[in-house]
Amino acid sequence: MATEQLYAKDSYMKNFSAKIVRIVPPGVILDRTAFHPRGGGLESDTGIILYEGNTYKVTEVKFEGNEIVHVLDRIDGLREGSEVEGRIDWDQRYRMMRLHTTSHIIASIAFSKYNALITGGNITPEYAKDDFNVENKDILPRIVEEANEIARKGINVKVYFLPREEAMKIPGVVKLAEKMPPELETWRIVEIEGVDVQADGGPHVRNTSEIGNIEVIKVENRGKGKKRLYYTVKP
Repeated sequence: MATEQLYAKDSYMKNFSAKIVRIVPPGVILDRTAFHPRGGGLESDTGIILYEGNTYKVTEVKFEGNEIVHVLDRIDGLREGSEVEGRIDWDQRYRMMRLHTTSHIIASIAFSKYNALITGGNITPEYAKDDFNVENKDILPRIVEEANEIARKGINVKVYFLPREEAMKIPGVVKLAEKMPPELETWRIVEIEGVDVQADGGPHVRNTSEIGNIEVIKVENRGKGKKRLYYTVKP
C-alpha cells in the first residue's frame, strides 16, 4: 500500500496522526506521513514519533518502492496497527523549504537567461549546492543577485496538480539536464508566479519573502562546462 504523502499537499504541516502499517527494523512504515523522504536533491526530514508516552527519534526517512520508511533510534514497544503521532523537526524543515524555493528561482534565471540546466545538486538544512552546465563561473554570483531581487518582491508560491500530458506542455517544466520527466499520470507543479513553473515533489515556502537573504558560499570549477554553486540563506 502506498504511503499517503501529506507533505505534498501541505508543506507547513508539523504534526500528524498515522497508523503503523508495518514494522521494518530499524523503522516503521506508516499509512500516511508529513515527513519528507530523502530524494529530489533534498535531505530527509527528521523528528519524533510518539506512542503511549514513549518518544522515538526519526533519524532518516526514505522511499522503498511506493512506501516510505521512517528509520528510528529504536522500535521496542511499537505494534503494527497502532495509532501514533509524528512531529517534524520544524527548524530543519523550514530552512530546507527556504533553500528549496531559492533553488527554483536560481534554476529559472539560469535557464531563461543562459539556457543552463542543473546537472546535479543537494539541499541540506545548512546550505545547498547546484551544478550547472555553464562555462563561465562568474555568471553564478550574478544569478544569485537577481534571485535576491526576486525573493524580496514577496511573490506567491503555488502548488497544484496537473495531468502529465498537460504539464508536459509547460516550457521548462523539468530543468534537470539528466533527468527524464516523471512517468506519473499526475504531476505536482510548483509555480513561483511570473518567475518559474516546475514539476517538483518537495516542500516550499508560500511566499518568496520568507527566503531571507541568499548568500554565495563559493563557486567551484567541476570540469569543462560544469560549475558548482554553494549558497545559503540568512534571516
